[in-house]
Amino acid sequence: MTNQTLAQARPDFTAELSPQPQRSVPEGTEVRGFALYVGLADHKLDETDPTLGAIVAQIKQLVARLAPAAETYAAVALAPEGAGGRDVDVVRLALGDPAAIARQKQNEIAEDDRAASGVTVDLSRKRVLLDNVAAPLTYREFELLQYFVLREGRTVSREELIEALWSGAPAEEVPNERTIDVHVRRLRVKLAHYQDIVRTVRGIGYRFDRHADVAILQSSTPSPDLF
Repeated sequence: MTNQTLAQARPDFTAELSPQPQRSVPEGTEVRGFALYVGLADHKLDETDPTLGAIVAQIKQLVARLAPAAETYAAVALAPEGAGGRDVDVVRLALGDPAAIARQKQNEIAEDDRAASGVTVDLSRKRVLLDNVAAPLTYREFELLQYFVLREGRTVSREELIEALWSGAPAEEVPNERTIDVHVRRLRVKLAHYQDIVRTVRGIGYRFDRHADVAILQSSTPSPDLF
């Protein structure tokens, strides 16, 4: 499927927008419109999916069909590379949502009160702590980081990662090299300001570099992926 319109790709798209329950409107106010935040990073779109721009255009066209008199405004949120957090929260913050800004300020105050303690990669418990707070890594993301950690200082190619971590997976689930880059990018996002412990070696692959603020807690038994 090429970047065709969502209406063509999803003929039931309009039907999926089921009516939402009406809320009582506070006295002295009137409903004038709504804001819809969509959290969707470019790297989460497959190469056969519509682009973000095409999705935005189709949503605007849908609103125009449902409410011809409506005035619409659309903006694509830009965020620094590696910005952590849920996509929709990043979008709300980038577009200046007051509640998101207030929440960020509260988080910044909380972070200021917490002393930086670096990265702890706990191989036995299969978790990563960033300044004593658990990073929300998926099983696959932790396995990827663990593979790098156990080969500290050695560059690991994308082909090696595919063969080692997806060796027993069904053919349709085995990623290509481009997908490996997506997996690594997502891992780095969750490592936040410590993401440079996983470095890109141009034209080859990736390498784990241990910094002074990185601690590795070894498992009591050797990892099976070393054999």
